[in-house]
Amino acid sequence: MSKEEVVLRFEDVSFEYEQNKPILDAVSFSVRKNSKITIMGQNGGGKSTMFGLITHALKTDLGRVVIGQGLSIAIARQVIPRGDLGLTVREFFEKSFKEKIYDIDPKIDDVLEVVNLKGHAKMHERIVSTFSGGQQARLLLASALIQDPDLLLLDEPTNNLDKAGIEHLTQFLKEYPKTVMVISHDSDFLNAFTDGVLYLDIFTKKVEQYVGNYFDVVEQIAARVEKEARKNAQLEKEIQANKDKANFFANKGGQMRLVARRMRDKAEEMEEAKVDTRREDKTIRAFTIPAQAGHTGDILTITSFTTMSPKTHKPLKRKAHVVVRQKQHLLLKGPNGIGKSTLLEAIAKGGAGSDILPGTVVGYYRQDFSTLNFDDTVYDSLISAMKDPREETMRATAAGFLITGDVMKSKIGSLSEGQKGLVAFARLVLEKPGLLILDEPTNHINFRHLPIIAEALNKYEGAMVLVSHVPEFVEKIRIDETLDLEK
Repeated sequence: MSKEEVVLRFEDVSFEYEQNKPILDAVSFSVRKNSKITIMGQNGGGKSTMFGLITHALKTDLGRVVIGQGLSIAIARQVIPRGDLGLTVREFFEKSFKEKIYDIDPKIDDVLEVVNLKGHAKMHERIVSTFSGGQQARLLLASALIQDPDLLLLDEPTNNLDKAGIEHLTQFLKEYPKTVMVISHDSDFLNAFTDGVLYLDIFTKKVEQYVGNYFDVVEQIAARVEKEARKNAQLEKEIQANKDKANFFANKGGQMRLVARRMRDKAEEMEEAKVDTRREDKTIRAFTIPAQAGHTGDILTITSFTTMSPKTHKPLKRKAHVVVRQKQHLLLKGPNGIGKSTLLEAIAKGGAGSDILPGTVVGYYRQDFSTLNFDDTVYDSLISAMKDPREETMRATAAGFLITGDVMKSKIGSLSEGQKGLVAFARLVLEKPGLLILDEPTNHINFRHLPIIAEALNKYEGAMVLVSHVPEFVEKIRIDETLDLEK
C-alpha cells in the first residue's frame, strides 16, 4: 500500500433514521492511508452515524461505503455500553475480538500501559463499573488499540480524561503509524495531530473535505462563509434593483411590460445564483439556572470522604471540614480514579460524610446521564423536572437549548451524547435547584456552547459543587473554595 492509497470512500451515501430524519444526503469523500482526520459538526448532526456506517453497524439507504480490501477497523466509542459495565476487565477486552484469544492477559497489560492506566495484580478481575469515568474512557480507548487496527475510529476520546491522560493520548496519536479518524470538540487536542477535516453540515446534510491542521481549516471555513455572504449581499442588491425597475416598467404598459418581464426573469436567475451559505453551528441561548427561592444556610457540609490510593488501589478515608452555603461554588480536584465522581454520588445520595440541608432541591448532572430515564421522551423528561408543570415554559426553555420539533418526541436513549447533555441542562433550569452537583458538564458538548454554560454557572446563586478537567472552562467560573482530593 502506498501513502496515497485510499482506504475508505463514501460514494453518494444517504442515510436517515426512522420518522423521516435525514442525516446524510448524497455524501462523497475519501480517506487516504495513514492520514489523521477530524470530523467536525454540530451535536446531533450525524458524526457518530458516519462511524456506524464505516463499521457496518448501520446500512446506507443509498450509495455505498467502500472499505480497502483486508482493512481492519476498531472503534473507541464515547461511553461503555451499559450491558458491559458488569464485565471483568478481561471479559471486556475479550469482547473486542471475534475469535478467542488464548494468551490475552499480557496483551491487556501492554495496552493498559499505552493508555496510562497502570495495572496491578488483580486488575484483570476488576469489574468495569468500579472504574471512574476517566478510567473508563481509557478502557474504551485500550479496547480499540488492543486490536492494532489499520483504521482507528475515536469518538470523543478526551471526554473524562485529565490533563496527563490527554497529553498521553495526543503523543500516541502523533506516533500511531496507521489511519485515524477522530470526533472531538477539543480544539487544542485536535490541532496537535490533524492533517485533514471532514465537515458535516447539519443543515445541508453534506460533508465537505478540507486539508490542513484543525485551526487552518476553521479559518478556511470562516473565510468561505464570509466570502459567500458578501457575494449574496451583492446579488441581493442587484435583485432588488431589477425588481424595482420591473415594477417601474410594468406600470408604463405596452412594450415596457416585456422589459419588465425580462427584469423579473433576470431577478429570478440571480436568486438561483445565490449560494447556500453555511448557517454556522447555532449556539444555545444565554440562560440562567434559577436558585431555589428562600433557601439559605449551610446547604452542604462535608466532614469526610474516601479516595483511592494510586499505589495500593485501596480506599483511604479522609477527614474534612467543608461548608458550602448559598452563592458559594466548590471545585473538586484530583486525577482520574481518585474518587471525585464517587464523592459527588455520595453527596447526592446523602451518604455518610456529607450532609445536605433538609428541603434542598438537588440538581445533579452526571457524566453518564444516568439521572435521565432513557425510555422517556424528551418532552416527558423535561415536563417531569418541573414542580409546577407548564408546557409553554418548558418548550421555551427547551428551544433555548436547540431542543425542538422531532427531538422533543424522541426517546432520551436515541439522542446523541451531546443532545443528552443539553437535555440535562434544560432540566436543571426547570428544576430550580438549591444545590447544583456537576460531574464533567463539558463532556460531549459542542465547544461553541461552553462559554454560555460557563457564564450561567458563574451567575448561579445557589450552592454548587463542580468537577471538570477543562481548565479554560473552570477559569470562566467563580470558584470560592477548592477541595483537592489528592492532597
